[in-house]
Amino acid sequence: MCINHTNRRDFFKTAAVAGIAVAGVQALAGPTVAHAQEQTGSLAEKVALTNVRVFDGSEVTAPRTVVIENGRIGVTALGARRIDCAGAVLLPGLTDAHLHLQDVNTLRQLAGSGVTTGLDMACFPPSAVDSLRGLPGLTDIRSAGTPAVAPGSAQSQLPTFPPDAVLTGPDQAPRFVRTRIAEGSDYIKIIVDEPGLAPETIRAVTTSAHSFGRLVMAHATTTATVERALDADVDMIHHVPLDSALSAATAARYTATNTVAVPTLTMMEGFAGLGIPGMDYAAAEGSVAALRRAGARILAGTDANRTPGIPVQPPFGTSLHHELELLVRAGLTTREALRATTNLPAESFGLRDRGVIRPGCRADLLLIDGDPLADITATRAIRGVWVGGVEYSTAG
Repeated sequence: MCINHTNRRDFFKTAAVAGIAVAGVQALAGPTVAHAQEQTGSLAEKVALTNVRVFDGSEVTAPRTVVIENGRIGVTALGARRIDCAGAVLLPGLTDAHLHLQDVNTLRQLAGSGVTTGLDMACFPPSAVDSLRGLPGLTDIRSAGTPAVAPGSAQSQLPTFPPDAVLTGPDQAPRFVRTRIAEGSDYIKIIVDEPGLAPETIRAVTTSAHSFGRLVMAHATTTATVERALDADVDMIHHVPLDSALSAATAARYTATNTVAVPTLTMMEGFAGLGIPGMDYAAAEGSVAALRRAGARILAGTDANRTPGIPVQPPFGTSLHHELELLVRAGLTTREALRATTNLPAESFGLRDRGVIRPGCRADLLLIDGDPLADITATRAIRGVWVGGVEYSTAG
């Protein structure tokens, strides 16, 4: 195995804010798979990237050779076509730990920016998600499918929202979870917002999901709903508050319970910029600083979306580079920010075949100019991207 550790435990009533990442607008039909493949390279060719410096999760190494063979990181360069990288830096392919899938073009935009794994936090119907799985040479995805929401919530009022995901009590939780798993959801998502699910219902969904071995994602955008999510024993909390920064005590609860944080600072920055009273980006930034001081695990996620009616729509792919920059401004070191988009999401979501550059792992790779440990903006200087061993090209 490439990664041996898996961490299992790992806004307000304003309508515009209640719609942050309106979790799950029906995905639109995109270009065909055949057309998608026309824009990617070949898996058959064995390639050796020579004279390349590697980010190993701790430091950027001295120049070495990395082999790509049959979609994986290989061992020997014998018989490989050699590419002299002239000292460029090779990163594991990046992971966006919070986005909302749309169509095949979404995957192209992600791959073109070096985002080789996309973790969708709500998309329906299931056929829309399935149509985006396993496309050769394009970003690999996982999805929460349809989230659990409360009656009267912004999500429940969408014309296409599945009625069986609108929960009125804890007794509906087991059926909700079973249905999502049958539809192919890789993890379970709960909207913990106002109007929100009752604490006992949130706990019931979490307990049921855990009984099936599924991680639970909680959407929480205020200090009060963060506390509610922590009380329910969820595995990850997405977003951070804009009403006030998390206290040291609350941040410590993340660490004590191994709850993972996905702050989505890009989205919080966007909403704070709308001028809605009570929303302060400094609160979001302060929450990240508090979480870091407490030793909580922090992942990079953007909430990239093209959801109609949402006033903030971070672009797919490029916004992840901005998210890394925001995390550094909030207090993370450049090393911590890189880990937040490489090995840590792989570990947290149990994706044991990626996040690091080691023999046997998926050849998800991002080649850049410059040293991102010295300057996090270097991740934008992209020279090459490989997704599952296939070199991505914008030509087509």
